[in-house]
Amino acid sequence: MSVWIVDFGSQYTQLITRTMRELGFASEVMTVEDALGRMKTAKPKALVLSGGPQSVFEDKTDYSPFFTDNKLPILGVCYGMQILGQFFGGKVEKGVQGEYGPASIHGVDGYQIPGCPANHDVWMSHSDHVAIVPKDFKKILESHNGLTAGIKHNSRPMMGLQFHPEVQHTVHGKDVLGHFLRDIAGMEEDWNGQTMLQGCLDLVSQVKGKKVLCAFSGGVDSLVAATLSHKILGSDLFCFFVDNGLLRPQDLHHIRLLRENTPLHIEIIDAKDIFLGNLAGVSDPEQKRKIIGKTFIDVFETKVKSYAQDHGIKFDYLLQGTLYPDVIESLSPHKKDGKSSTIKSHHNVGGLPERMNLQLLEPLRFLFKDEVRAMGAELGLAREWVWRHPFPGPGIGVRVLGAVDEKSVQKVQLSDQILFEELKNSRLYDSTWQAFTVLLPVKTVGVKGDGRVYEEVIALRMVNSQDGMTATVTEMPWSVLAKISSRICNEVPGITRVVYDLTPKPPGTIEWE
Repeated sequence: MSVWIVDFGSQYTQLITRTMRELGFASEVMTVEDALGRMKTAKPKALVLSGGPQSVFEDKTDYSPFFTDNKLPILGVCYGMQILGQFFGGKVEKGVQGEYGPASIHGVDGYQIPGCPANHDVWMSHSDHVAIVPKDFKKILESHNGLTAGIKHNSRPMMGLQFHPEVQHTVHGKDVLGHFLRDIAGMEEDWNGQTMLQGCLDLVSQVKGKKVLCAFSGGVDSLVAATLSHKILGSDLFCFFVDNGLLRPQDLHHIRLLRENTPLHIEIIDAKDIFLGNLAGVSDPEQKRKIIGKTFIDVFETKVKSYAQDHGIKFDYLLQGTLYPDVIESLSPHKKDGKSSTIKSHHNVGGLPERMNLQLLEPLRFLFKDEVRAMGAELGLAREWVWRHPFPGPGIGVRVLGAVDEKSVQKVQLSDQILFEELKNSRLYDSTWQAFTVLLPVKTVGVKGDGRVYEEVIALRMVNSQDGMTATVTEMPWSVLAKISSRICNEVPGITRVVYDLTPKPPGTIEWE
């Protein structure tokens, strides 16, 4: 990747790489330690120092390797700007008054970023600030509070920004980042659908001639991963779809369509009894995810052994459609100290038992969902396949809140099918990024057939998102919601009430568990 984004622990760091890719520039997020290590043998076209929660007054790391090359373009964002200010002899002060949230900035001494008005709104999130600009820098931007909002080196391609250009609240953020990349760093665009696809194909080419087992779900991630891999691997790619008993009616229909209309070799493994048996009585969501993940591995291990015994085929790699958000949320790999809280585990992220002797092949590991969809279009896949709503690996297992049993799964299956049908009938399926139902572990009083009932609740969840990192609630027509609610209460046994989840991400995650 041409731009290295050094992550100091900011909650916004991944948005920097997303925005840069949207502008047409290849970029990669990495830890401080990884970046410092790589600088010994390699050099990026540009370096970005992200924001972070720490203070330069406590940070004793030696960042001099970042600054030894006078020609290396460097952008410091928030905490990154404070590192620039302190390293080059300026003065950073602890803030008496911080700047958090929306702020207005303006150019200093006539400085104006192309595409930006003289005054424009940005998003701030800092307490410490650069009080005295280093002697070889000049102040180029100032906030409405009179604090330094931007600095630029007099001779080196180096700029610091106290605000966050990567977030949507910074109205002209793309213009600001584009100004750094094009005008200061002097870079040319190097990221598009074709280069993205070629990079993934190059990665798969490294295992050409090996036998590869694909953990195939039929979703856009695994479908794109399998389709591009098939171009290289051909008959050496074997796709296994696991029916874990936690699927929706639409899922098996979709798999049959793919078996009939793609060159992929897709085998369906019936493992319903194994999964439901392992989940019996388990209600903790993290434990459920781990059980489902382990059971997937057990099922694949059994399949690997049977292929070796029955067909004489030994698999070398396991292909997965793991995406960047999965990696970020599960492993939080980019925090400076390597430690951060795990939001939730993903069954398709992480290592495999050594006894399986399988290596992971994850060609989409550093791509976002919208980039994978673009790649699917590049590969010529049908639009309805590419724009199919995401479905989590653990499936309905994390949409039954509390203990999972066959009757609870059926309630989600039936209600989800009703939601799916009504969105399709209303031509609103494409107006939401993801739509699903959740069985809540509560009961409410209702009336059916002139009699009192005490039954369960289904929650509808519909959100719009670009990559799953953040999400807003989809504003559905009231008439459609009313029809969905009526059908669920009338057609799904044991359900008396339907509610609509109005929580964005953050603070909520998209899935309830």
